[in-house]
Amino acid sequence: MAKVKLPDKPRVAIYTRVSTLHQIDKDSLPMQRQDLINYARLILNTEDYVVYEDAGYSGKNTDRPKFQEMMQQVRLGMFTHILVWKIDRISRNLLDFATMYSELKQLGVVFVSKNEQFDTSSAMGEAMLKIILIFAELERNMTSERVTAAMLSRAANGQWNGGRVPLGYDYDPETKTFTVNESEAAVVKIIHDKYEQERSLVSLARYLNGHGYRTRTGCTYSPSTLLIILRNVFYCGDYRYNVLKDGDRQKRKKESEWITVKDHHPAIISREQKEEIARILKENRRLECERRGIYSKKKNVHVFGGLVICGNCGHAMTSTIRPADQDGIRWSVYVCPTKRRSEYLCKGRATSEVVLGEFVFNYILNMLNVQKNFDSINSVEDMEKMLLSGSTFRDVDGIERAGLDDLYNMLASGLTEKAPFDSSVEVRKKPVVSDIELENLNTEKTRIERAAERLQNLYLYSDDSISQKDYIIQREKLMSQLAEVNEQIGMVMSNADEKDVSDEEFVHAASKFILTQKLEGRTYIYYKRLATTVSREVLRSFVMSIIENITIYDGRVQTIVFKNGLSHTFILK
Repeated sequence: MAKVKLPDKPRVAIYTRVSTLHQIDKDSLPMQRQDLINYARLILNTEDYVVYEDAGYSGKNTDRPKFQEMMQQVRLGMFTHILVWKIDRISRNLLDFATMYSELKQLGVVFVSKNEQFDTSSAMGEAMLKIILIFAELERNMTSERVTAAMLSRAANGQWNGGRVPLGYDYDPETKTFTVNESEAAVVKIIHDKYEQERSLVSLARYLNGHGYRTRTGCTYSPSTLLIILRNVFYCGDYRYNVLKDGDRQKRKKESEWITVKDHHPAIISREQKEEIARILKENRRLECERRGIYSKKKNVHVFGGLVICGNCGHAMTSTIRPADQDGIRWSVYVCPTKRRSEYLCKGRATSEVVLGEFVFNYILNMLNVQKNFDSINSVEDMEKMLLSGSTFRDVDGIERAGLDDLYNMLASGLTEKAPFDSSVEVRKKPVVSDIELENLNTEKTRIERAAERLQNLYLYSDDSISQKDYIIQREKLMSQLAEVNEQIGMVMSNADEKDVSDEEFVHAASKFILTQKLEGRTYIYYKRLATTVSREVLRSFVMSIIENITIYDGRVQTIVFKNGLSHTFILK
């Protein structure tokens, strides 16, 4: 980092922070501010200062608005000193503070802590800073461990550690006890009883929503919401704590780490029914995984995934996979998630990849033929007939006029390069040797940067810390190597052909070329045959590169919007 020009006279950035509103009310911020202003005037001998305050922010990291604003000003060379009331006002995290301090050293800015009575312009002050940082980090970690231990102890003693009160219960904060909410408990019983009968979360959601049941927030029930209720052992009177991992709340800890208090509160569901439901859920999960091939390493590619919209309700349709057909092929199915929750909310039907693919690719084929034979087309009506030729479109009465006019005018004006599938574009990939060379240089750059980071950590924190002289010599050597590598990377990049394209662009263009060659000279496309002769990845890349979205109404294609702005809406019989 280049060292900026600092003011000729001392100019101080004063930083204050408190964690809670209670501290603000107790005048902690005004006290810090006045203390530091007096210090700047009397000790640093300057009236030139700016105060930055973060109220109600934790010191666990430096993600605070006024701190970030101050650091931006420091990087611009606006201050010679940073003054704080106490070092933990900046951060309680050793790594965050070390990063900031390293930056201040490079900029030539002095760090001063009024309460610890040191400033880093002296060797003693810098040594004291390192010692205090270590103990600040230790204190934070010990505090975290004490809080965790206290909460585990509370849970083991049957005390609730807070959170959302489960449906069917009320919580009294004064007596710290749970009581059954009879009206909600009736819904909980229906959920459990009906699932035992239906054995399907989707069917259960449809039943509840169709009969007017709603969540506490007034929303419809979804399969995922119902799954949480059905899995929760709270409903059979048990309190379970410490189940999910702290860093990843989607994963569970080992069962030996769980804390379970039996008969903690009144039960709504019997243990026997809960165990049976757990067995059904587990069995359904196993069957669903087998059906979807989740246990297989082969990833399913949904050719039209993310493009399909339900014309009945306007929601994006989700992609699922069907069991293998008689040929052993597993086709995608596109389903409206609103319909899955309730047939009363959406009447839209699902559609299969085969039906969708047959329609879309034959329409693309007809558009290619229109583009190729446009000289023989005399009117918009002639073009419409050619676009709808083939048995695939027997249920289509026509195409809305606005979309037809747009395509006709585009082709009539000679703007064929704007057509959705121009296969004439030449695509060249970068020479492999350049890619390999660039990759090796980037690897070397990463190695040098890591070495510099390790050197800095050794200098700042290691028990066998190296001397300042050795640190400077070693660092300069690494920086020199890094500058050389960066220069070589720049030369490789500048020698690259300006016409080269990215990997993503190359895949899209190659997919267009392959597909248009496959469609060349055809009068009809059998999608099943096409999908078995061309990889799903190529089909998806081709579709994604030319189509913006596809609207499905009652299981049939209603509108296709292309990337170039063309939008064709079909008049269905």
